[in-house]
Amino acid sequence: MSLNRWTALILSVCLSACRTTSSNVREGSQPSDSPWVQASPLLGQQIQDEAARLPFSHGFDRLEQIRWFAGVGEPAYDVLLEMAEDSRDDVAAAALAALGATLDSRLVAHIHALEWSPERVQGDLELERSRCLVRLGDWSAMPNLIDGLEDERLFTRSLCLDAMREATRETNGFDPRAEKSQRDKAVAAWRQWWLARSGEGILPKR
Repeated sequence: MSLNRWTALILSVCLSACRTTSSNVREGSQPSDSPWVQASPLLGQQIQDEAARLPFSHGFDRLEQIRWFAGVGEPAYDVLLEMAEDSRDDVAAAALAALGATLDSRLVAHIHALEWSPERVQGDLELERSRCLVRLGDWSAMPNLIDGLEDERLFTRSLCLDAMREATRETNGFDPRAEKSQRDKAVAAWRQWWLARSGEGILPKR
């Protein structure tokens, strides 16, 4: 057999093997019912490892995990959406924070479809969902964040304002650290802003 024919045969076998391996990886790693791009086996394992570690992380470490998941993006969506229904509020909130940080509007319908018990919908977790939705471009949750500006906790007020400012480029004079009387005036300005925008029909649609 000539050298050229031998080289062609080797290349043909290698290409065939590569196609078979690639096909097997895709078929084995992508759930048939998932709308999202799936992770490679290595990244998929990293995602699972981080998801298993997240309930036990705190403070800066938890924030770094949220940033990591947001940076991974679409390949982590299936896991993050599952964690967003976790019975532990802090785990669900962290997953929502990561999903919101992706700024991917395709997630809006999936965030609305999350199944929570009625009591969870009334608490801090609902505020986190509202922050997530507003960051993803669905302003229907904006009234919840305006209500959040009246929360007694500085941290909560700050998180609500951050999401609103990111989406609208507005603060309406609200300072989370200001005296309550000043905050109340700014909240009233936000409510007036919302009434004007929603009445004009120019708010982003989900």
